[in-house]
Amino acid sequence: MTSSPPTERSPQPGQQPTGSQSGASRLRSTFPMATPRVFIPAAVLVVLFVGVAAIFPTRMGDWLASANSTVVGSLGWWYIAVVTSFVFFSIWMALSPMGAIVLGKDDEDPEFSLKSWFAMLFAAGMGIGLVFWGVAEPLNHFASPPPGTDVAAGQEQVARTAMDTTFLHWGLHAWAIYVVVGLAIAYAVHRKGRPVSIRWALEPLLGKRILGFWGDVVDVVAIIGTLFGIATSLGYGVKQVGAGLGFLGIVDEASTPLLLILITVITAMALVSVVTGVDKGIRILSNLNMGLAALLLAAVLVLGPTVFLLSDFVTQIGSYLQNFFRLAFDVRPFQGQAGEDWLGGWTTYYWGWWMSWAPFVGVFIARISRGRTVREFILGVLLVPTMVTFLWFSVLGGTAIWTEMFGGGGLVGEDGVSTDLALFQLFDTLPLSAVLSVVAMVLVVVFFVTSSDSGSFVVGMLAEGGDPNPPVWSRVFWAALEGIVAGVLLLAGAGGLAALQTSAILVAAPFSVIMVLMMIATAKALLAENRVIQRKKRQWLASQIADEVTEGLHETGVVVAAEGDRTPRAGRRKR
Repeated sequence: MTSSPPTERSPQPGQQPTGSQSGASRLRSTFPMATPRVFIPAAVLVVLFVGVAAIFPTRMGDWLASANSTVVGSLGWWYIAVVTSFVFFSIWMALSPMGAIVLGKDDEDPEFSLKSWFAMLFAAGMGIGLVFWGVAEPLNHFASPPPGTDVAAGQEQVARTAMDTTFLHWGLHAWAIYVVVGLAIAYAVHRKGRPVSIRWALEPLLGKRILGFWGDVVDVVAIIGTLFGIATSLGYGVKQVGAGLGFLGIVDEASTPLLLILITVITAMALVSVVTGVDKGIRILSNLNMGLAALLLAAVLVLGPTVFLLSDFVTQIGSYLQNFFRLAFDVRPFQGQAGEDWLGGWTTYYWGWWMSWAPFVGVFIARISRGRTVREFILGVLLVPTMVTFLWFSVLGGTAIWTEMFGGGGLVGEDGVSTDLALFQLFDTLPLSAVLSVVAMVLVVVFFVTSSDSGSFVVGMLAEGGDPNPPVWSRVFWAALEGIVAGVLLLAGAGGLAALQTSAILVAAPFSVIMVLMMIATAKALLAENRVIQRKKRQWLASQIADEVTEGLHETGVVVAAEGDRTPRAGRRKR
């Protein structure tokens, strides 16, 4: 037998212990940061934006729409190139020798079970969007095909293009965005012992400068993006719940007062979850989400055209992989203004939307991934949720398209698809429609509570200087502010919510540059550590071979050991 090869990395200059951090005081004494430099600017900017949007919703909406048009029209190519590069970066990291590096101590076990880990990844990453767009997006692409679609080839080709496009927007690209941020933070936090903060992911590039102004800017941008992303999701969620209540005849219409009441109730539920902490509240809600989502998915699969849906799921995976490169790099330059408008309304919008959520989701999945290897982390975050998401859209979106092509139709009206009502209109064509609609509305509520819980926890960590257990008052403050932001802008009218949605996309423009820097910093750090590990392995292997050769020469008599060198073979190895 031989001794085990070395796997421990050599200590880095100035590296902090990777053990559990006890609280904010210890973190701030080790990594001196003035927390108010992040907390106060972020809170003031959000409140100021909300105030202006509430007082001047039309003017603010017009200004942000103009800015968004500039970003989408001028930087669409940048978003598409950058997000696709994230996919290739993730695959490279997972398949390379660096994938064996543990996000924590080398002998550390994962903090959460695989089941709970997957549940938290899935619920935090997509949430309300899956319920809101599960039927609406494939149906929209089917009713209004993307520019360049060969419509003359018939409905079959249009349906395939609709599903390909949906898979692009919700597949590997979306989760690769989360991988880039999550991996960078998980490595800095669990491997290097840094605080839970976006800025520390840039340490390999910026060094101690992350403790200054630019580090504060990075964290403030992350907080604002997270708040706006969650508040917008809450706006969409209550609109869908209100539409469902109206569709079921429980209310006459989804009026603004009703939506404000829904926001208040859901935010109150989120606050209760927030104060219970990540190990209790988020884990329980995440498992509940998975159960409700699985129940809804199974019901539609069984009650709908089951064989068609399963066949479409398998076929669609092949179609997605076959057309991956064409879809991933398609900026649609030859479709003119129609192509630019479509891209801005869908693909570029999605990439900006996912990047605006990346600080929240990235920090959260890093927080729950201690003890995973780089390979486990990437494959878990990139592949498992993607496959579940594909199944979700194949069942819900596939049932909707089947209804239009082979069923009774009725989901696409003269004015196109009613995005808010599409899910409930589909349920109306199935048995147990009322039960399915109630389950869907409950799922939307629970998804938001989970997102708000996770988001306020992450924002609290960022605002408190990287404290892994931010104080309750901080989490409550940010969770309440999420509801206030959504409520005030909803009260201001459609312009308010549109301004919020647009601003979240605009936040992604500077953050996309930060993400590229994070990708480079992570690659630099992991490559450096891998070189140290490989060098140690070569040294160990050379030593083992030398010992074995010497022992073999002694045993065959080619070399006679000196009188004082009679140490037994095992003893020499131990030495």
